[in-house]
Parts: sequence; C-alpha cells; structure tokens
Amino acid sequence: MRHQKKKKFGKNIDHRRKLLRTLASSLVLYERMETTYANARAVRPYVEKLITKAKTPTLHVRRQLLVDLTRNATAKTLEVLGPKYMTRPGGYVRLTKLNNPKDGLSRVVVELVE
Repeated sequence: MRHQKKKKFGKNIDHRRKLLRTLASSLVLYERMETTYANARAVRPYVEKLITKAKTPTLHVRRQLLVDLTRNATAKTLEVLGPKYMTRPGGYVRLTKLNNPKDGLSRVVVELVE
C-alpha cells in the first residue's frame, strides 16, 4: 500500500518541528500570512488539529497546545479561536494561490476562515 508520506523540506526533524511551530503560531496570532505552497500544505492540518483541541478549554489541552505553539498563540487559541469555531465541524484554514512570480516559486495566502 502507498501510505501518506510526510514532507521533509530538506531539513532534519528538529528544524521541521520548529518550522511548523513558528508557521502555526504566526497563523494563529495574525490570522493571515503569505508563505510557499509546500509550507502551507504542511501547516494546514497542523493548525486545524490544534483548533479542534482548543474547543475544550481544559488545563490538559492548554499544556498540549503549549508544546505545539508559543505562549501568546496558545492563549489566543483557547480564548478566541476555540469559542469562535465551536459550532464549525472543521475546515478552519483556507489556502488561496497568488500569481506565480518570475522565479517560479508558488506563493499562497493562508488564512483562518471567518
């Protein structure tokens, strides 16, 4: 069987974790960011799982989110985003492709759905 393969981005595991953590924290804090298509595809399920966890605001969930996000992003996720998306079953992140620049690197706007 061909199972889903994880993207490695040419980085070791620690660098990948740090990359996902900073991308997710930026997305939570600013609710919109511009990045590459590969990074956007990697951060989308990461953030959606964190927002789903934040729907139940307990101490255990706060500690789990602190592992994956910065302190300010964790607070915003629990206090703002969790209650905001309480009735929504999923699909909190939207990817919108931008025009391709001359260097061929595809750019994407990643934003939280209203």
